[in-house]
Amino acid sequence: MAEKVLMKGNEALAEAAIQCGCKHYFGYPITPQTEIAAYMSKRLPKEGGVFLQAESEVAAINMVLGATAAGVRSMTSSSSPGVSLKSEGVSYIAGSDLPALIINVQRGGPGLGGIQPSQSDYWQATKALGHGDFQMFVLAPSTIQEMVDFVPLAFEVGEKYRVPSMILSDGMLGQMMEPVEFPEKKDVAIAEKPWATNGHQNKREKNIINSLYIEPEVLEDLVKERYERYEKIKAEEQRAEEFMTEDAEIVVVAFGASSRVARSAIKAAREEGIKVGMIRPITVWPFPDKTIEKVVPTAKKFLCVEMNMGQMVDDVRLVVNGRKPVEFFGRTGGVIPTPAEVLDQIRALAGKEM
Repeated sequence: MAEKVLMKGNEALAEAAIQCGCKHYFGYPITPQTEIAAYMSKRLPKEGGVFLQAESEVAAINMVLGATAAGVRSMTSSSSPGVSLKSEGVSYIAGSDLPALIINVQRGGPGLGGIQPSQSDYWQATKALGHGDFQMFVLAPSTIQEMVDFVPLAFEVGEKYRVPSMILSDGMLGQMMEPVEFPEKKDVAIAEKPWATNGHQNKREKNIINSLYIEPEVLEDLVKERYERYEKIKAEEQRAEEFMTEDAEIVVVAFGASSRVARSAIKAAREEGIKVGMIRPITVWPFPDKTIEKVVPTAKKFLCVEMNMGQMVDDVRLVVNGRKPVEFFGRTGGVIPTPAEVLDQIRALAGKEM
């Protein structure tokens, strides 16, 4: 069994990327994710990889496009406004069917906002990162161990379906430290990429990576084929954690750092005799509607807890579809909700005095 190491979230994620065969990183510094780039700058050259600090976020994402087109595992990282700058390039990556990895260590917004943790990029990550009809595979870790575990998963799913992937973290997870365990070191099996533009040596037809199609019918057919892959991802790649939902009358839905706060509140509420549990979306796209659907018949009420003004709650309401009340509690601007605040919300839904 591998030895546990105490690491900061950003650095643990960077190490996990290197260990799963990502040897090409292109980025630009922005708080609170700069440790990812700093760690990569030290480690990648020692591993025979390429670290390049680009002149801007726009440059960095286009370098990722080029490296991924050549068939190598490539990634970039940024934080909220920096990810917005990358959005055009992410759309080009999706339109070229490339499995690049983007990390968003979220901070408060809109605009420059602040540098404290936030979850206000949920809509951006799941619905509107760039123009056109496309989706990304989006994972939302809640622990530093998941920051490690989700990197190879993001690459593997992206390569399987030829879609970009995102790890939607936040400033709390990026900056905090926890013991983590890395898998035993072994040769990394990376999927073959027969589509890559890595030199045909007169042994095959040339490959072309492109997102521009002048004839509308051709583009329509390509988008439809892409959506067939998205449907397969929805069917096969949904992930969620259920916590104390077996007899729960109140079901809290929370992802990422908010779920840590909610978990503490749920344990306290259980001690008071309140039947409450939690569903934690691990994939926020595809959204785990199957897991939520499973508890709709037995739950009496739902409570969404987020570090924003109410974004994931829209997806929960779509699944519940008016059959049960869906309430929301959130803090924003970089403020982290406390277990006591969430407990008060649970008590109120249970009809208990606060």
